[in-house]
Amino acid sequence: MSRVAKAPINVPTAVKVQLDGQLVKVQGSQGALEWTIHPTVAVAYEDGVITVAPAAGQENSWAMAGTTRAVLNNMVVGCGTGFSRKLTLVGVGYRAAAKGDVLTLSLGFSHPIDYPVPAGITIVTPTQTEVVVSGADRQRVGQVAAEIRAYRPPEPYKGKGVRYADEDVLRKEAKKK
Repeated sequence: MSRVAKAPINVPTAVKVQLDGQLVKVQGSQGALEWTIHPTVAVAYEDGVITVAPAAGQENSWAMAGTTRAVLNNMVVGCGTGFSRKLTLVGVGYRAAAKGDVLTLSLGFSHPIDYPVPAGITIVTPTQTEVVVSGADRQRVGQVAAEIRAYRPPEPYKGKGVRYADEDVLRKEAKKK
């Protein structure tokens, strides 16, 4: 039985929630998101509180209720304050520059990498070695950050590459003669 599903979601006054059957729409200052709820889960919204409960008689409905509650909470938080993920470029000559809808990365290859920024995502480069990915949808922010990191993941010997700001890279000792 999911304990996550039992916790109610308090919706801030700046965020508007609209429940239309199995479709939930959330709007806030950071954007608007919508999601279709699984049929084995019942969602209720009244007086600024969202409650999630499993439908009666379904076998895995508690698990889906917990997942639904987590996704709805991420939607409310994302539309209210937003999510961000910070990446750091470590290596000589590694640089990033955001121009319009394109992030240009110089990661030691013979050519620069142009990453098109998806809709609903904002990419900012405060310095040449920092990239901040932000947006309302937590899953998309994490996916975009993972795609940027995948161009040059940190290697274990010198630690060069693109890493998350809070990531610890395990370093290996070089081979000895």
